[in-house]
Amino acid sequence: MTIANYNEEELQEVARKLISNFGRINVWCFDAEMGAGKTTLTKKICKELGVEDEMSSPTFSIVNEYQTRDGKDIYHFDFYRLKDIEEAIDIGVEDYLFSGNRCLLEWPAIIEPLLPDEYLQISIKLVGDYTRSLTAHPK
Repeated sequence: MTIANYNEEELQEVARKLISNFGRINVWCFDAEMGAGKTTLTKKICKELGVEDEMSSPTFSIVNEYQTRDGKDIYHFDFYRLKDIEEAIDIGVEDYLFSGNRCLLEWPAIIEPLLPDEYLQISIKLVGDYTRSLTAHPK
C-alpha cells in the first residue's frame, strides 16, 4: 500500500486507512529519518484506535503504554537510544511483542531479530517541507 504526498491535515485519514487495511497485524514497525513524522502518525493511529490519554514520544522511557476506550493495551516504543539488542531484551521487549497487544515501534532495526514472523513495515519519506509519502506492507 502506498499513500503519496499527504500532509499533516490528512494524517487522521492515513491512520484510518492503515488500520482498515492492516488492523489484524499487531506489530507495526516505523522506518523514517528523524523528523519525518513517526511519532505524529503513531499518535493519530492511537487516537483512531480509541486512546484518549495524552500521548508523547517514548524517546527516554523507551516504551509508553496506552489504553483504548475498550480496555485494550497499546505499546509505543522508541528504540533510538538503545545501544544494542540486549537493552531491549532486558526491558522484556519480547513479552510485549508476543502479548497479542498492538505494538508500535519506532527505530526497530536494532531489535529486528526479535520481531515476530508477521509484522507491518511502514516507511515514511519526506517529499517536501510539509508533505510525506508512506508505504506499508506486511512482512
